[in-house]
Amino acid sequence: MSHFDYRDSELCCEQVSLRALATVVGTPAYVYSKAALLEGLAGYHRAFRDVPHVVCYSVKANSNLGVMSVLAKAGAGADIVSGGELYRALRAGISPKKIIFSGVGKSRDEMREALKAEILMFNVESRSELRVLDEVALEMGVRAPIALRVNPDVDPQTHPYIATGLKTSKFGIPHDEALAAYEDAAKMRGLEVVGADMHIGSQLTKATPVADAVARVVALVKALRERAIEIRMIDIGGGLGIRYRDETPPTHEEYATVLLPALREAGVTVLLEPGRSIAGNAGILLTRVLYRKDTGAKKFVVIDAAMNDLIRPSLYGAFHDILPVDEAGRARARETVDVVGPICESGDFLAKDRELAHVEQDDLLALMSAGAYGFAMASNYNTRPRAAEVLVDGNRYTIVRRRETYEDLVAGETPL
Repeated sequence: MSHFDYRDSELCCEQVSLRALATVVGTPAYVYSKAALLEGLAGYHRAFRDVPHVVCYSVKANSNLGVMSVLAKAGAGADIVSGGELYRALRAGISPKKIIFSGVGKSRDEMREALKAEILMFNVESRSELRVLDEVALEMGVRAPIALRVNPDVDPQTHPYIATGLKTSKFGIPHDEALAAYEDAAKMRGLEVVGADMHIGSQLTKATPVADAVARVVALVKALRERAIEIRMIDIGGGLGIRYRDETPPTHEEYATVLLPALREAGVTVLLEPGRSIAGNAGILLTRVLYRKDTGAKKFVVIDAAMNDLIRPSLYGAFHDILPVDEAGRARARETVDVVGPICESGDFLAKDRELAHVEQDDLLALMSAGAYGFAMASNYNTRPRAAEVLVDGNRYTIVRRRETYEDLVAGETPL
């Protein structure tokens, strides 16, 4: 996380002190680096520069309008999975001609909204969805541009909760049914077959499974062309991993080198859906120590961030490095602690049995690599206001989402 380092003995985001930010915006707070976001996006453009391509940022990773507008201005498209994400993408200034709509459960209303916006493509995930989309498009007097999300049955070698390309997954159409499904789609008057899609999982640390899946999809495209079904775009999905601890995911260039030979041969526009690899290491969760507690059997550090703010450790057993904002804190004696939040659940932890430098009450800590699937998965459990979000640009910062108030928490409710 090169844009988060110590300056004058304090951890900073770019040139802004996290301690100074905490004084102004409070804690917990998500802090994002604009430079890191742009660097992540540019890596894909460089790596795939030799083929026509569109980088469709995966909105589910981090849907903040400030984050998305930065990427939109840099030319990014969007991969969306709901009508709400479509609304956000358009509000952020992303061209509808760079928006692809994925997801297994699109409603008719969401389909209508996307057709009205004239998005680039729908990634259709079942034959049932094909029929419904055809009906909706015919009712509107338009043709829906589609790809079928083909499930290549390739093991992504990642956490089972974020594996999406196996035969047992809810996602996509089985590879052995794809040819027949495409032939059905080509006969539907409300649909225009334009692409093929795949996505095998998230936090991928090896390119080989993706290359295997791409090879299967390219072979399918060749078979479709033999049947006069012309495919102009291949969506290779997203999922490239980042370093949370000691992972060694491929670089953008290594990733592209493995995939490009088959994609060049297919002669298509390549669509990519990166999310975590753009936003993940562009953000941290800033938090303050509330209390220390020693039961004799275990030591606890209680912080003001909780599982409602960052659920990944509780949900996936995910690792986030934890750094003191005060650099001097790194020199203190180390101890093994559980870092926990105020939520009334034993599952409310941010780290378990973690060896950390000793921390004291009121110390500030940064939970690293929290820019993706952090705030996006946050909730109001225990009626806790969600954190503020801050975007840093050099020596300046903008509060891109204010902290929720108690009034926000009951808005829309009616007491009887």
